[in-house]
Parts: sequence; C-alpha cells; structure tokens
Amino acid sequence: MKPTDKDRKFSNGGGLFLLVTKQGKKWWRYSCRIPGKQKTLSLGVYPEVSLKEVRELQLLQGN
Repeated sequence: MKPTDKDRKFSNGGGLFLLVTKQGKKWWRYSCRIPGKQKTLSLGVYPEVSLKEVRELQLLQGN
C-alpha cells in the first residue's frame, strides 16, 4: 500500500480499516455507531500495532 495523492481506506471488516495518508503513514481505525452518532477511533500505527492486536482491541469495543 503506497501513498497516493489522497488518503485511502482499506477495509478489514466489522468497521475496522487501515487509513493510508498522502504522506504514507498507516493508521488502524475503527468506525462504530454510538446511539445516534458515528464515531471513529484510532487504534494505533501500522506496523507497530499488528492486525491481531487491532482485532483484539476491536473485540473489546463490543464488536
């Protein structure tokens, strides 16, 4: 996943995605709906935080 001229999202299911910024930074994000409001949580920076760790954090959020 290389940077492009705009930020890109790569979905991993269940609201989890990897955001790749124009500058090439990679952030794990989790989108969820809290009664009536859409929220996006940052779960860490890839590769310092692995997919396994992010999925565990996602489970702790109730998904």
